[in-house]
Formats: sequence, C-alpha cells, structure tokens
Amino acid sequence: MRTNVTAYRSFIALAVTLVLAGCASNKAQESTTYDFGPAAMTQQAATAPAGMPALVVMDATGPAALENERMYYRLNYADALQARTYANSRWASNPLQMLTQRVKTRLAQSGMKVLSSTDASTNVPLLRVEVDDFVHAFTGVAQSEGQITLRASLFSDHRLLDQRSFTRTTSSPSADAPGGARALAASTDALAADILAWLATVDTRKR
Repeated sequence: MRTNVTAYRSFIALAVTLVLAGCASNKAQESTTYDFGPAAMTQQAATAPAGMPALVVMDATGPAALENERMYYRLNYADALQARTYANSRWASNPLQMLTQRVKTRLAQSGMKVLSSTDASTNVPLLRVEVDDFVHAFTGVAQSEGQITLRASLFSDHRLLDQRSFTRTTSSPSADAPGGARALAASTDALAADILAWLATVDTRKR
C-alpha cells in the first residue's frame, strides 16, 4: 500500500513539473506586438494643399502577404528572393491597415479634411494607394533598413489626375524586430509627407 502511495505522489510531482515547464515554455514563446507608435506632430509639418481642402482616402491595397499581422524580413545579402517571418514578433494589425491609418492621420494633421470611401462625393478627389513592398531588409548581418515602395493615384470623378511611385528606406537602429518596426514606422511617416507634397503639385481643376 505504501509503495502505491509513494508511486502516486511521484506521479503527481512529475505531472506538476511538466505543467510548470509547459507554462514557462509558452510564456517564452509569446509574441511581442508592434505598431507605428503615436503620430506626434512635427515642427516642420506640411500644410494641406490650398486647392484640395478635402480628400477621400481609400484603404491601401497590396500583396496577400501584407494582409496579415506577420512581420517579414529579407536577408538580401544571402537570398533576396526568400521572405522570412519573425517567430515571436507581430504587427498589431496588418501593414496595409496601419499604413492607411497613418497616411490619413498625417493628412489630417496638415489641415486637410480626410474622408472615407463611404463619404465619397463627385466633388472630392479620391486617393488610392497600392503597396508593392513593405519589409525589413538586411543588407548585411548587422545592417538593415525599413523599405516601403508604393504607388499613389489621384482621381476626380473617375478620371485619373496623376499617379506617382514612391520609395522610402530608413536605416534600422538595430538588426532585429524592434529595429525593423521603428524603421518601417519612420519610412511610413516619410512617405505620408511625400504624398502630401505631391498632392500640392496636382492640378485638380476640371479640363
């Protein structure tokens, strides 16, 4: 009888040990979530184009790989054709949604009235953004940058007014997921400023 009790206690102790080990393992593998951080106003913030007080901004589109929360990186110095993902790091929402929101925020900060697709009007220009690349790219073992390439198109009454391609590359402060997140956030802010500057050059008058 004593032998059975001893064996039972040993079994319980082993089970508890395995459960605790499993909990520790799961905790170690929990994902860290990143976003672009607060969109703080800058002292040199651009102002809205005088001839474009309002703008409909459509949701950005892009490759299917950007429609989820995975954080992608490429080792360009080894194999630029292979897209890898960070195992324990992810975006708070997919990059297309985050980029759309950041562009809207920066345009609104300039003084522009930013409208959604449901607010579309024949008298308000419409902006479409197509993202071609959004990645943390490594040029060396310890050197990396946040790269974004996109195409912006401005329409008025279904008529294309202008289209422009933009690319921004920002050096990462560290060669890891946190560094990539910071670099891509900086590249997104820079692209929003580029788009705003471009909009100021487009003639929206009917021809």
